[in-house]
Order: sequence, then structure tokens, then C-alpha cells
Amino acid sequence: MKKVYYLLLLSITTITFSQEIALLKYNGGGDWYANPTSLPNLIKFCNQNINTKIKLKPGLVEPSSPDLFSYPFIHMTGHGNVVFSDSDIINLRNYMTSGGFLHIDDNYGMDEFIRKEIKKIFPNLSLMEIPSNHPVFQKPYSFSSGIPKIHEHEGKRPQAFGIFIESRLVLLYTFETDLGDGWEDAEVHNDPADVRLKALKMGANILNYIFNN
Repeated sequence: MKKVYYLLLLSITTITFSQEIALLKYNGGGDWYANPTSLPNLIKFCNQNINTKIKLKPGLVEPSSPDLFSYPFIHMTGHGNVVFSDSDIINLRNYMTSGGFLHIDDNYGMDEFIRKEIKKIFPNLSLMEIPSNHPVFQKPYSFSSGIPKIHEHEGKRPQAFGIFIESRLVLLYTFETDLGDGWEDAEVHNDPADVRLKALKMGANILNYIFNN
């Protein structure tokens, strides 16, 4: 009887493996270090609400480093210039085509620079706006209108763009939303609690998509 009970217990136990995510330290003069509290807060939220087991301190990795391949999720943000070297471009391309995921969150001011660099990584692919019915907007939290608006800059609508390889989303570029600002400590931007929660839930959806696809 004890053996049967033990086997039954094993069959209903879900094992979640530890994961680690990282921030991308890039060249070009842009402030890659913006929003220092955002990833730690997102990790804490996900571990508490969607049963992830992510290490509380995010890693820091350069785009040409072999360590890039240690992380299933790389986050990139900033306000200004971005320059990827030839070795950065090759490594980032290999990383994403091998199963890695890059999330670029424009903290206002990256757009004109990052689009050029994305084109260097994937010269034969184009950024596509991600429809609101894509799985990244569906679970565990529903965003029926797609990417939410967190911070206002120029009155433009928030947009989520992606690079897809064989239908798998490998690069997510979030524009005019500033998710990272919403992930920061409450006193940094004085966002209302419901706005911060909306940003954290969207971040949880991104990580949920990565760990399940």
C-alpha cells in the first residue's frame, strides 16, 4: 500500500526547474542599465503568482558572450543609441535561432536605433506587429487588446512587434508602452497600483510564454 501511495504522489507532483534571466549590456552609449529594479520585481511577482522558480538576482550578459546561451530570457532596455558589433550580431542570431528569447523594451528613445540593429541580426526577416489573439496576450492573464499602455510619451498607441522563426516568437519588441517602468519600485515613477499590476501581469505572460514554448 505504501508503494502504491508513493507512486500516486509522484504522478500528481509537478516539478518546476530553476531558471535564471538576464539583462543585456550593450554598446553604443544607450543606458542599458535603466530601470534597475524592474527585473528583480518581475521575478518576485512571477515566483509568487505563476509558480516560476527564477533566481531572484538577474544575470548581466554582453551580446557577444557565450554566457548568453545560459539564459532562456534576455531583457534589453534604454533610451538611446544601440550598436551591435559583428560578433554581437552573430551571437544574438545564433542564440535566438537556437531557442533563446530577446525582449527589447523601448524606454523611450531607442526606436530609431534598435530597428536598424534588429535588421542586421535578421536581414531576411521583418518585425511584425503581434495580434492581440497571440498566446503571449492570453495566459495566464488576458490582455484582449494586446500590449497595455503603461507610460505616455507622444500619444501613440502601444505596440508589440516580433520576429518569428517557424511560427515561434524569438524576439519581442515593445514600443510606446514602457513595461519596464511599470515593473520598477512604486516610488520610482509613482504609478498607480493598478498600472504597475498590469505591467507585471504582462511581464508574467511573456515569461510564461517563453517557459512553455
